[in-house]
Amino acid sequence: MKDFFSRYGVWILAVAALFAVALSAFSYFTSTSTVLENAAGVVTSPFRFAAESVGQWFTDKQRYYKSYNDLLAENAALKQEVAELRANARQADRDREENALLRDLIGLREQRRELELESAMILERSSSNWTRTMTLNRGTAHGVARNNMVVTSSSEGHLVGVVTEVGLNWCTVQTIIDTDTELGALLFRTGDAVIAEGDFTLMREKRLKVSYLPADTSLLVGDYIVTSGLGGYYPSNIVIGTVERVETDENGLAQYAVLAPMCDFDTLTEVFIIKSFDIVE
Repeated sequence: MKDFFSRYGVWILAVAALFAVALSAFSYFTSTSTVLENAAGVVTSPFRFAAESVGQWFTDKQRYYKSYNDLLAENAALKQEVAELRANARQADRDREENALLRDLIGLREQRRELELESAMILERSSSNWTRTMTLNRGTAHGVARNNMVVTSSSEGHLVGVVTEVGLNWCTVQTIIDTDTELGALLFRTGDAVIAEGDFTLMREKRLKVSYLPADTSLLVGDYIVTSGLGGYYPSNIVIGTVERVETDENGLAQYAVLAPMCDFDTLTEVFIIKSFDIVE
């Protein structure tokens, strides 16, 4: 042992001195931590960084999913609100249409107090080479009967057709352009009696014919043709249509007028059924 210290003692002292100087310098530059603490910090720093990164990742994910769920809830609430607004808008449209129909019904009733009217919706349209009919949602349960006249749901009440078949809650209307139509009519301007009737060729044009024109009648384009009411079978002064042109029949012996209906059969959705009427002399 004496030989060891005698041989290496100087070196041991030198190493100890250097170690002491190193500790002093390290302590000087790291006044807040011990050497062991700094060594531990250096060793654990990567792990602490990784743990912090993982923790931050989970925090970010939690925030993302919370924001995502909040957006889903907000989106669902907005969709519900839009659906309610659309439903309210549709109801408002229906209310406006119903109010307009009621105003027209009241207006027509005021003008034609002798008419008993029933409003109806068009359920179906049917057409063939010979017929043009409609099905309405009113029938015997509503007081509707065969030969009731049907007019437009406007305050003027232009003629649409005549009821030909009736069920409990439905009826079939033969439109005025149907080939089986035949109505007593008047030339409104002159009072001349004529016949309004369906025609196979004119039906394709959505027109009908005015026949049996008096020889001395001077028809003008735009003249109104109305129901005559003669015999009390139908109400009088219901506008059928206006004169569009005057033609000569195939034999070249008689003239007839082509009559344009006042209603558009393709766009009608609601009509009035004349269930009864007072005969006006």
